[in-house]
Amino acid sequence: MRIAVTGSIATDYLMVFPGRISDQLVADQLEHVSLSFLIDSLDVRRGGVAGNISFGLGTLGLRPVLVGAVGQDFDEYRAWLDRHGVETGAVYVSEDHHTARFLCTTDSTNNQIASFYPGAMSETSNIDLNAVSGQAGELDLVLIGASDPAGMLRHTEQCRSLGLPFVADFSQQIARMDGDEVSKLVPGAQYLFTNEYEGGLLLDKTGWTREDVLGQVGTWVTTLGGAGVRWESKGSDPITVPSVPAKQEVDPTGVGDGFRVGYFAAQSWGLSVERSLQFGCLMATTVLETMGPQEYSIDPKVFVQRLADAYGDEAGADVEPFLPKA
Repeated sequence: MRIAVTGSIATDYLMVFPGRISDQLVADQLEHVSLSFLIDSLDVRRGGVAGNISFGLGTLGLRPVLVGAVGQDFDEYRAWLDRHGVETGAVYVSEDHHTARFLCTTDSTNNQIASFYPGAMSETSNIDLNAVSGQAGELDLVLIGASDPAGMLRHTEQCRSLGLPFVADFSQQIARMDGDEVSKLVPGAQYLFTNEYEGGLLLDKTGWTREDVLGQVGTWVTTLGGAGVRWESKGSDPITVPSVPAKQEVDPTGVGDGFRVGYFAAQSWGLSVERSLQFGCLMATTVLETMGPQEYSIDPKVFVQRLADAYGDEAGADVEPFLPKA
């Protein structure tokens, strides 16, 4: 499966606060919040949803096409992705802005406060998917991840006009988009991805019911945090898969991106929906156990054993032939 991944490409500044963010909030002073956290650690990592998903797919041997906007400071990040099997020729380089920045503080209970500076991402709408397709070759799927809303809307319309199957995956951007904008991103999507909160916002902002949404998309996948994931499609029984238990919870940044990597990799290998959901959950847990969304490695023996432990020996056996050799 030839996948183009659109969305944010960013540098992540990941900070850890040893306490609980909620303990610092005073109930009757929420209109006058002024907080400063003394953090224990700072990690600077490569990130952004498109960067994270492309890295994972590339690591699994799928040669994804990265589509996004960056600054002149992207050279080192580009070299990293090139080394990990990502095609970066379609990345747009801004002459005026830096690559986006994500600043995130995570507390001891994995609650987060984050800010995102879009930088070059604001020029995403300058990218023409028709030109990308001409340069990269025929595309089987376009994942439209969180980015500049104008770019997301343009790329969604281009997928429809070009007849390209697409994934509606607006994630955090749904918070700043109005109902009219959101309603333009969903119809005709082969896949819709949300977490529970984003799914609720989707229904609230559009006024749609769950049945309305399922009537407009092929599949709706909802990540449920520690409870796993739910798959829904009109006319089919829902499928719910539990998560893979984490050995340690290091950093939740990019966990959802990791799930998408596993799900679409398994789908491209021709595996079943259930197996794809399970492999997605393993990839999500792998990211959770690592500081930084692109710092994990894939050990085939470990992955097969963890799939077997979580979902049975058949799950591990089904995925083993497709994993990169150690």
